[in-house]
Formats: sequence, structure tokens, C-alpha cells
Amino acid sequence: MTEERDYRALMQPEGLVVFKAQLSTSDLWIAAESELKVEALNELARLRSELMGYLRRDPRFAEELKPWMPQADAPEIAVKMAEAAARCGVGPMAAVAGAFAEAIGYKLLESSREVRVENGGDCFLAGHREVILGLFAGESPLTGQVGFKLRPDQLPCGVCTSSGTVGPSLSFGKADAAVIFAEDTALADACATATGNLVKTSANFEQALAFARGIKGVWGAALVVQEEFAAWGDIELVRLETQEQE
Repeated sequence: MTEERDYRALMQPEGLVVFKAQLSTSDLWIAAESELKVEALNELARLRSELMGYLRRDPRFAEELKPWMPQADAPEIAVKMAEAAARCGVGPMAAVAGAFAEAIGYKLLESSREVRVENGGDCFLAGHREVILGLFAGESPLTGQVGFKLRPDQLPCGVCTSSGTVGPSLSFGKADAAVIFAEDTALADACATATGNLVKTSANFEQALAFARGIKGVWGAALVVQEEFAAWGDIELVRLETQEQE
């Protein structure tokens, strides 16, 4: 387990089987009603092959930090990434982790009524029970103390996190965590990047939350800079001392 993914030790979904799907640079944590590792790996391999093949034809798709129109022959996963990113004013690769998590999650829903896929802090959640997600914000004292309770009627959904202090992903902000809740996981991923880019200090919280509110399909956001916290939307906060984290 790499240092930036130590948070996975806190993820304990009751009644589900946990497994990983790892291929090249992709490393996904998955929970389902049964082990579906073969199915997950097959879908992951298909998605990676399609996207990597397309990037060889359109290398700027992977380089642009602003919206980029995909070519007419782009695979579905690239189109989804580009559309989500364009809505948030960022480049297509800002949505890649969320797009992969959701695509694999929907594939596994063919065999499991409940699925959770985490891809580098970007999560696709589907099922019939409430879910409690623990906040991971690096060295912030709020890590492991605050959680988000999601109702069954809010699923499926995407919950994605961008950080300027944790992990290798590119961010122009200084937020320990910018968490976005949306109906679409690629959109949540792109919006988390764009929202996090706006946060240099807690003085930027109001501006960043206003930006997230303006993205159709986004229904919640939370921001963390050290001990400072702000949230907006249809999300229920819980203390984790007596809660089990998912």
C-alpha cells in the first residue's frame, strides 16, 4: 500500500467482500457482495486499452489543462471525461479516475446489488443501504474525525476528493481536501479538481463553494484547510468516534 492510500485501512464496509483491481498505474479498491476481481480487471483492461489507444492519436487530450474537444472517433470513456471536465472548466484528465471508477462500478452492478469503487480518493457508490464515508484530509486534524452519511435515495453517486497537500494528482490549490458529491462520478472528479484549485486558504471557501453550487449535477461539497472546514449541500455530517467508516 502506498503512503497516500493508507486511508484504505479505515474502509470497512459491513457485509461486503473487499478486493483490489490493479493494472499498470491503475489501483482500485472495490467492495461488492462477492469477489468480482476477474470482472473488474477485464473492464479495467478494456477501458485502459481504449483510452491509451486514443491518447496515441490525440496526445493533447492528456496534456490540456483546459476543456478539450475529443475527436469524432474517441471512445465513450474519453467523451465522458471531456464532457464532465468541460462543465467545470478543466482538462479531460481531471475526470479520469472518477470516470473509470463509475464505469467499472456499473459493470459490477450486473452481478452485485451493492458496489463501491475507490480510485485514488474518487468513489463510485451504489446500493440499497446508507453509507458513511470518512474524511481523509492528510495531516489535517479533521482526518478520521468527520464523516458524511449518504442515504440510499442518494445512490448511485460519485464522491470525489482533490487535495493540494496529499497524493500525486495535479492541483493549483492548497486545500487538504476538496470533496464533491454529484450524480455522476466523472463530474464529481472534475469538479473536485476545479474547486480545489480555487482554495489557497480558508478565505477562499465561500468562492469555492459558490463555484461548486453553480455546476449542474453537483449536490454537495466540503472543504478542508488544516482545522478549518466548510460544507454546502444535501450532505449529513457525522462524528466518526462512534461510527464505522466505509
